[in-house]
Amino acid sequence: MRLVIARCSVDYIGRLTAHLPMAPRLLMVKHDGSVLVHADGGSYKPLNWMSPPCRLDEAEGLWTVTNKAGEQLLITVEEILHDSSHQLGVDPGLVKDGVEAHLQVLLAQHIETVGEGYRLVRREYPTAIGPVDIMARDAQGGAVAIEIKRRGEIDGVEQLTRYLELLNRDPLLAPVKGIFAAQEIKPQARTLALDRGISCLLLDYDLLRGRDDPSQRLF
Repeated sequence: MRLVIARCSVDYIGRLTAHLPMAPRLLMVKHDGSVLVHADGGSYKPLNWMSPPCRLDEAEGLWTVTNKAGEQLLITVEEILHDSSHQLGVDPGLVKDGVEAHLQVLLAQHIETVGEGYRLVRREYPTAIGPVDIMARDAQGGAVAIEIKRRGEIDGVEQLTRYLELLNRDPLLAPVKGIFAAQEIKPQARTLALDRGISCLLLDYDLLRGRDDPSQRLF
């Protein structure tokens, strides 16, 4: 990756035209061929960019970036303040923490979080329209289907409702109760769930993975 801090102006010529007047900016040239123009604001989003594949031609005071459609980014460089190149190597990729799969594993391991006397039957319990995240039995031995989301919205309640309709046709399981579990449940989703006889459960991810000790909380 090449990083250049320069006083420059930028003109985009393509399906439309756009102009950035002369100012100090960060020019980023990535190994994949993309060129991005950043300011010291606007968070992660560049002011302008050219996605790969594209070609960079450098002349005295002018960078011309051209993509396969013939669109161009013309960067007029008045002064270069910094110019460095770095080999970053192959990136291992983003490992997301707290996704639904993690929540499912943790809740299965700590099924007593749902209620005293609960026991796990199976994760990814199969139905004709897809697997239920967790099938469990409550303290009385009744079947309980648990659908897990990071953010609980109406679509998730609808999904669990469809599962429950199918599961309750099985005389070996019926009656099957439903629990909608999420780290955050939208008010509309909670209202719909309760209207359909589905319980709601807020999940504390840190508590499930043992990183939060409620006894140490001030409030």
